[in-house]
Amino acid sequence: MFDIILSFITAFMLTYLAIPSIINVARVKNLCDEPGERTSHTSNVPTLGGLGIFAGFIFSVTFWTPFVVFGELQYILSAIVIIFLIGAKDDIVPMSAWKKLLAQIIAGLILVFKANIKLTSLHGLFGITAIPDLVAIPLSIFTIIVIINSINLIDGIDGLSGSVGIVGSTTLGYWFFQTNQLQLAVIAFALSGALVAFLKYNFSPAKIFMGDTGSLIVGLVMAILAITFVEMNKGLDHPYALKSVPAVAIGILIIPLFDLLRVFSIRIANKQSPFTPDRNHIHHLLLDLNLTHMQATGILIAFNILFIGLVYQLQDIGSFYLILIVMLLATILSLALHFAARAKRLST
Repeated sequence: MFDIILSFITAFMLTYLAIPSIINVARVKNLCDEPGERTSHTSNVPTLGGLGIFAGFIFSVTFWTPFVVFGELQYILSAIVIIFLIGAKDDIVPMSAWKKLLAQIIAGLILVFKANIKLTSLHGLFGITAIPDLVAIPLSIFTIIVIINSINLIDGIDGLSGSVGIVGSTTLGYWFFQTNQLQLAVIAFALSGALVAFLKYNFSPAKIFMGDTGSLIVGLVMAILAITFVEMNKGLDHPYALKSVPAVAIGILIIPLFDLLRVFSIRIANKQSPFTPDRNHIHHLLLDLNLTHMQATGILIAFNILFIGLVYQLQDIGSFYLILIVMLLATILSLALHFAARAKRLST
């Protein structure tokens, strides 16, 4: 218990103290994001907040996690370092989406083959229980890539990615703590601590953005936690064992996952590459309603928490029907938001 609390405090303190220096260096070296037609800020803002998140998180995890009982940690850290390096390079010198995708695949391979972080069961979803390695390996790597990029894509307004990361990591960290998976709880709360400190500088008006360095790291750690959460519920005999686990995991990450599905569908329907940047994200629709960054973030986080409560309360109905309800509800809400934003634009 104390290790978990200390992991949060350590990550918070290191990130909190590191970011002011990172802001100064970024401004001196002109490593800032300039306003553009897709951006929602009006001044140059440093983009290397992920360096502070990485520093606080990595130090806290390596300091408070006992390697003796968590041998896979070295491989998890190796995968995180790869993602950190590719994110930092992209923040300084923009890279193509395919190069970043290749780095994510390499990180995924390390996690699947060395850390054994992979999906081996769908818990009865579509009638599938055990998954053979021939399917489990590509499915797990695909899941890792999807979660990484879903977090990366919602990093468009102040506070959103960090807040989503805090909600997700705290929820999963609490479950790991209650099921005595303390080493995973340390990882989850170390991420929460680093993100809470980061948000101090990311609330509007943002003094720094997390950039790809931060969003890719948050996405990777959330992928690790989510997949492990699904796996550890397999045959678990514990008061905190959950039903409909795939649906619960989707509910925890509903904001980034649904937004990714939504914008990719719109881009493909418009005969564009799914990686083409645009302003079709849910947070852009909220901004079109003249909401501030923090109001939009607050609304999305409130709905994120409501969806977590929903999937927890309805876990007995089965993953298929629960996923159907979650996606249908998310679609209805996003359509209502789309038409409200459209009406607002037409009236001005």
